[in-house]
Amino acid sequence: QVQLAESGGGSVQPGRSLRLSCAPSVFHLDYYAIGWVRQAPGKEREGVACITTTDGSTVYADSVKGRFSISRDNAKKTVDLQMNSLKPEDTAVYFCAAVAPRCYSDFDFDYWGQGTQVTVSA
Repeated sequence: QVQLAESGGGSVQPGRSLRLSCAPSVFHLDYYAIGWVRQAPGKEREGVACITTTDGSTVYADSVKGRFSISRDNAKKTVDLQMNSLKPEDTAVYFCAAVAPRCYSDFDFDYWGQGTQVTVSA
């Protein structure tokens, strides 16, 4: 069983940045791909980004390419999502998620965190 703890959500103005962190409770992080999925009110969940920790390959949704960046911090043992140039349409609950052994283009995951709220408004 993989447990995932998110942190770093909050409220920001459009154009600003936020950084989310996910701390997976796994002994061998290299066995899993870690990603982020978001859900806005009244909408379906949308895959945002994913990193396959064995080779560092990444997958991004078209809606965030060039603005969001996912990375692994080996010192902190976290997977972080740097979100720049935020837009009101990025407002959602962001969930950290995991799947073995790699990312899938449809952002299919087996394990989920509790989620953290991100609100972008003026």
